[in-house]
Amino acid sequence: MQDIRPRGLNDRAPLDEASLAVLLDRFYAKARRDPALGPVFAGAIAEAAWPEHMARIAGFWRSVLFKTGDYKGNPFGAHLRLPGLTPALFARWLALFGETCREVLEPEAAAALQERAERIAESLQAGLFFLPGRVA
Repeated sequence: MQDIRPRGLNDRAPLDEASLAVLLDRFYAKARRDPALGPVFAGAIAEAAWPEHMARIAGFWRSVLFKTGDYKGNPFGAHLRLPGLTPALFARWLALFGETCREVLEPEAAAALQERAERIAESLQAGLFFLPGRVA
């Protein structure tokens, strides 16, 4: 297995595809059981569709981290179609993802990957929840 150091992860914080696979499997198992996130996933992804969804998610993260080009989807469009998606659910997703990163990865890699996830979530939320004319 090739050891890859994605941009933002230095020599002290390696991340390889095997570690990423473990992280994603563990995280999505937790997310599906989570009282807040579980119902969102259950409503959006049929049980039989989970293997395909996990392959798509793995392709997304490999593309983001390792520049593989595996992912050809539209994350904004996918999230736009989710009923009831709120900033609070993004916060819960990020908290659970960070927890899982810390369980699976070395501290430096966990922190760097969590930071990357936060930037992606911020970008998605900017597009999903922007309401012109609304004052925060």
